[in-house]
Amino acid sequence: MTDRAQALAAQLIRNFHEVELTAFKREPLYESRFARLARGTAARKLGASYDIVEPGKTTCPYHLHHAQEEMFIVLEGAGTLRVAGERLPIKAGDVIFIPAGPEYPHHIINTSDAPIKYLSISTMEQPEICVYPDSNKFMAEAGIGGDRPFEALRKVGEGDLDYWHDEP
Repeated sequence: MTDRAQALAAQLIRNFHEVELTAFKREPLYESRFARLARGTAARKLGASYDIVEPGKTTCPYHLHHAQEEMFIVLEGAGTLRVAGERLPIKAGDVIFIPAGPEYPHHIINTSDAPIKYLSISTMEQPEICVYPDSNKFMAEAGIGGDRPFEALRKVGEGDLDYWHDEP
């Protein structure tokens, strides 16, 4: 392969079977191994990760996005998509589409006795506001090029300020 071809491959191609996985665990509900695939690539508007979730666990709290759309491709295993207050069975081969907006809070739970493996793909829209209905909190974040120079996480309705608070 030429030097140019190698450089292009490094910017454009990731193999999820060959990436180093990061382990995450927060008892009692969260445990996974994952790799962020788009980091270090030429991608500007897409994010992707490879997720392996242990039996009885999930990767993140139930949440919704106001800006980003997401897609999940189940590669191996089975589990449950908790979405919009319902629990839907999912299995290998399923492609799940989650549009932005308050109608589709979601997360994937491994309700099987074996790991579930899937790709998570998102539009990485910024700024973003994520809402977590189970804990009544939200996160606001904004950044350029994957950096997040602004991030705020707080409870909905707690500590709200008047627009003119502390202004001259």
